[in-house]
Amino acid sequence: MNSDRQFAPATQRNREPILEVLREVLPPTGTVLEISSGTGEHAVFFAPRLAPRKWQPSDMNPIAIASIAAWREFEPSENLAAPIAIDARDPIWNVEEPISAIVNINMIHISPWSACLGLMAGANWLLPSGGILYLYGPYKQGGIHTAPSNEMFDQSLQLQNSEWGVRNLEDVIAAAENQKLALLKVVAMPANNLSVVFQKQ
Repeated sequence: MNSDRQFAPATQRNREPILEVLREVLPPTGTVLEISSGTGEHAVFFAPRLAPRKWQPSDMNPIAIASIAAWREFEPSENLAAPIAIDARDPIWNVEEPISAIVNINMIHISPWSACLGLMAGANWLLPSGGILYLYGPYKQGGIHTAPSNEMFDQSLQLQNSEWGVRNLEDVIAAAENQKLALLKVVAMPANNLSVVFQKQ
């Protein structure tokens, strides 16, 4: 099963800065739902460091689900749950317990805009008043890329899939506000990325 483990080099670079922000903004207890967990490397890193919170990974891709399960077996934590299948675009998510926060890392630029809209709708549906939605990734601000490297990255994404691309931060904030999620803070991160934190009203 450990042979199912996938590796994303960016995880090693961004996990510490992300953890620092998560420690500041997440509720002190409860279950954190990670949407689009990818390889599972973030999940096995964050879970033990954010105890006593429970960490619930998820993904829509069966290969990712297998990788998360393999990483969980390789680096087990009592508060790390088995991965569940969730497509952010679905109107109802396969979640059975109360969720206090949602974390989404590097998804909305490598998925259709409908996935971002679905993420916001799901957060509105699941989160209690005061619950947190945390996003991480590259963004344009005022329609302008924050670095030449982000512009090149955006072009490469759109060549792969015309529905992908670095999003305008203002569009993401507007989508969140339409789902009763108020912008709490924006934190500049290494490598021209942002942490964007919303709170359910």
